[in-house]
Amino acid sequence: MVMRWEAFLREVEERGEYRTTEEAERAARTVLALLGAHLVGEVRADLAARLPEDLALVLLNPLQAREPLSPERFVRATAAWIEGATEQTAAWDVGAVLSVAADAAGEELVRSILFQLPAGYDLLFGRPQLV
Repeated sequence: MVMRWEAFLREVEERGEYRTTEEAERAARTVLALLGAHLVGEVRADLAARLPEDLALVLLNPLQAREPLSPERFVRATAAWIEGATEQTAAWDVGAVLSVAADAAGEELVRSILFQLPAGYDLLFGRPQLV
């Protein structure tokens, strides 16, 4: 089932403790664009099918990553894309967005996603040792 735009952003806003929906949307777009660069094939398409349409398009049209980023480098890349972010705030952004995406995806799809990513992403998705 597709998660609705308002519901997705409301969850991100709550988990990330953002002051505005705009901050939650900026974090969601940035994190999902970076994630999309790391997922391929059916896994990326299946996740996109469970996200609100605008965010699905962000996930499906990423810049291609030259190499998979470790979880730490993923957080650093997020910080680089969000104005005024630090690695600490970016880690918070990543956790808020990816945990909501994981809820939308369901455990089976999250396992497939984690299989495509370097070790350690389970923590970013809020699913320690799910793999």
